[in-house]
Parts: sequence; C-alpha cells; structure tokens
Amino acid sequence: MIKRALISVSNKEGLIEFAKGLSDLGTQILSTGGTAKALQDAGIKVTPVSDVTGFPEILEGRVKTLHPKIHGGILAKRDSEAHMQQIAELGIEPIDLVAINLYPFKETIEKPGVTLEEAIENIDIGGPSMLRSAAKNHKDVIVIVDPADYEPVIQELKEKGDIDITKRMKLACKVFKHTAHYDALTSDYLEKQLLAGEKETCKTIEFPNDLTLAYEKIQDLRYGENPHQKAAFYGEIGRHQGTLAGAKQLWGKELSFNNINDADAALKAVKEFDIPTAVGLKHTNPCGVASSDNIYDAYVKAYAADPTSIFGGIVALNRPVDAKTAQELVKIFLEIVIAPAFEPEALEILKTKKNLRLLEVDFNGKTDFGLDMKKVSGGLLVQELDTKDFNKEDLKVVTKRAPSEKEMQDLLFGWKVVKHVKSNAIVLAKDLVTVGIGAGQVNRIWPTEQSIAHAKDKAKGSVLASDAFFPFSDVAETAAKAGVTAIIQPGGSLRDEDSIQVCDKYNIAMVFTGMRHFKH
Repeated sequence: MIKRALISVSNKEGLIEFAKGLSDLGTQILSTGGTAKALQDAGIKVTPVSDVTGFPEILEGRVKTLHPKIHGGILAKRDSEAHMQQIAELGIEPIDLVAINLYPFKETIEKPGVTLEEAIENIDIGGPSMLRSAAKNHKDVIVIVDPADYEPVIQELKEKGDIDITKRMKLACKVFKHTAHYDALTSDYLEKQLLAGEKETCKTIEFPNDLTLAYEKIQDLRYGENPHQKAAFYGEIGRHQGTLAGAKQLWGKELSFNNINDADAALKAVKEFDIPTAVGLKHTNPCGVASSDNIYDAYVKAYAADPTSIFGGIVALNRPVDAKTAQELVKIFLEIVIAPAFEPEALEILKTKKNLRLLEVDFNGKTDFGLDMKKVSGGLLVQELDTKDFNKEDLKVVTKRAPSEKEMQDLLFGWKVVKHVKSNAIVLAKDLVTVGIGAGQVNRIWPTEQSIAHAKDKAKGSVLASDAFFPFSDVAETAAKAGVTAIIQPGGSLRDEDSIQVCDKYNIAMVFTGMRHFKH
C-alpha cells in the first residue's frame, strides 16, 4: 500500500494523470511550489511540504525539502524496528513513493545568451538529494525520475497493490544514471566557463582521475557496423554546433552507424580547407580531394581523382551547393552530401535521388575543442583532438633544392589531406588535387606503391605527403622512380639522412614539418 507520495517535477508531462491515479488509490500526495499549484488547479488534494516540515521554503526556494521529516520519511528501513521506532518518536511519517524530475539545467544552458548566474540557479539540489535517498532505499520506496514510468507504475499498483523488488531496483538504477548524468553535465558546463577565456583549449585540458561523460541520445540506429550489432547515436551536450550531431538532414532516409562514422570523417577533412574544396570519402578514408576557385570545379576534380572509389561514398563540400554542382552530384550513386547550404534549385535536383541523404552543417561552428575517445576492451583511451599543426615558418628544407612556390602549395594541400587518411598514409597531389592515396598499410612502402599505382602517369610531377617519417630510404627511392618532385614529411627518423641523400640525387625537394599525424 502506497500511503504517502512526494511529487515535485519541473516537467509536468503526465503529472495530472499520475497524481490522480495515486489519489484514487487513497495515497496522500505531498508536493512543493509549482507542482503543488498544478495539482491543486486540477482539483487534486495536495499537502504542501512546508506543512509536513513545519518550516517555510527559504532562500528563494533553494531550501524546501532538505529536512529530516522528508529524508527521514524516505530513508527509514521499514523492516528495522529501531528505524521505525525512531521516526515515530520524532513525528516522522514514512514516504512510500518519490516522483521527481530535476530543474531544467540542460535547457537553461542551451538558451542563447544564458548567464552563469542563471545557469547556477538552475542547478537542482533538493531534487537529486531526494532521488538518491529514495533510490538507496528502493526496497521500501518506489522512485520515479522518468514520466514514461508513471503509467506502468500506476497500472501495477492498481492490479497488485505494489511493484516487485526487481522493478524497484530498475527504477533506482535509472535514478542513479540520471543524477550521474546531471552532475556530469553541470561539471562540464562549469569547466567550459573556466576555459571560456582560453584561445587554445588544449593548453588547459586536464585528465581527471575519474571520468564521467554527459551525452544524450540523438537517435536509435537500425543496426551498428554490421546488421547483427545494435547501435545508437549520442551527442555531446552543448557542443552540437558545427558538428555532425548538429547537422540538419534535409533529405533522404535515416542515417546508419557507418553513414555517421564516414560523414564525420568527411566533415573533419573538408574543414581543413579555407578555399573551395570537395572531399570524396569511403570507409573513413578520403578517396578524392580537390581545391579550386569554385565548388563546382573542386567537385569535378575530386570525382575525377578516383571515380571508382567514390561510388557509394560521401561527398563533403565547404561551400553552398549550386544547381550546376548538383547536376554533377546526381550522376552517380552517393550515400551522403554534406555542405553548409543547398540552393533551392540544387535541393530540388538532389531530391530526385530518393536514397541520397543531404546534410546541412554550420561550418562556422567551433569544433577544435573537447576530447578524442576510443573504446578499448575494458577501458577508454582519451586524448586531445588533433587540431594542432606546424607553423609555415617552422618548415625545414632539408635538401639542396627548396620547393618551388607551386610545389609548396601542393605540399601543404597534400599535408592537410594525409592527416585524415588512415596510417600508414601516403598522398600524392598535383595542382591541388589528390592523384593517388595509399591508406592503412602495415609499412610505409606499400601505401607509397599503392598511391603511385593509382596515380599512374599523373604521379610524374606530383608531390608526396607522408603522415609520419621514413624509417628507410625506400619511399624516397620509389617516389623518385615515379617522377615525384617534392616531399613533405615529419622527419625525425634515425635514417633521415638516407632519404635526404636519395632526394638530393634525384633533385627532389623535401621539407620536414617536425609533426606527425597518425590516424588509427
């Protein structure tokens, strides 16, 4: 028998029906503030918490339920004679059900122009305290934090007069997950306020001894990487702008696990470039990248760089899509097109492809913050995002011949691309277009040979970018035979001099960046 219930909710969804169900069962309802008023307005009898505590709400509502007559009523063990005798002597009555949802902190901090003071006032104190008390004593107290649980609980109470211990524990687990998420969201927000004045967030990143993350589910997915795997997509709260989590889908069927993973890789790659650039991508690896003075030419060149691999892939563009570009995009099968905008005529053209997904992303959103995380068996690897790069003035020419101005443009272009290719990675580029990409090999010579084989005659006169140093001279020797004229790589190998000598022998210009970009 549920004799007394305490209800205090900011989200009033389902409140009246739930409270009426309890009232019909003969339950006394205790409540506070706005919840009490909503129930009274609906004709439901309510006992104000202040009548129970004998103490008014104080400090603008900051203190109202933090009282022994509330927490004693929740935490008393019903099978303990000592507990029950003690609360009886103190005039405390047991509370059998607690239904709470918390101040809308997430909604508050997501409002434009919200102040720190306003955010702090929306940090709930009494709510989590009551929820945790009830969840701890779930054997004796039914605790509800999710309005979706109102109806099932009422139904079971009507049918059986109680709910079993397994369901009580499930509700308690939901509470502890909810309050942990709430606290993680709060600490994350306050930490961001501390970092707000920093120009380079990475300088102030600290890795705590205990890591709790605040994410919210954006959607369930049909399946994961493979059909036998279940999956869902979670977003980092407060950090959607400019990311895939904040993308607006304008057309096409639901995104899959692999779609989201690939689209994120394409978006990160295209955001490296300031001038009009198109990135074709398949299985998280760029297959064709090109920059030009307009987005149409950039896409046409990116497609021509690898018309085979781009089929069924993703295209990311860093300029709005016009009708002319859209006419080219619909000529082949693509899974996704990502862009900052789509002109109306272009949108109508692209919508002729029923299964093509169109994603509009805010390219002005700041995304060079936060952490990169990789799940491993039994743990989580956490690191800074790979957003740093060398300063151009720090480039070191290590060969007798320095790159020409044109070669340097291509070298810097290739360097931006190779950063987004799975290691070991080699990229050949010419005229701001990739002509050959070698990805994900277990040594450095194989991706070199792979990129040259793909480039064919275009390898002659191209430049080569490597994500890490050359452990042997074989890459330089193979590049020389293919007609590569310049190389950019991190340097730092004990055998650097071997590669330098080969480059000097074949009049190849080579520069060291002093920075590598592994991508595993």
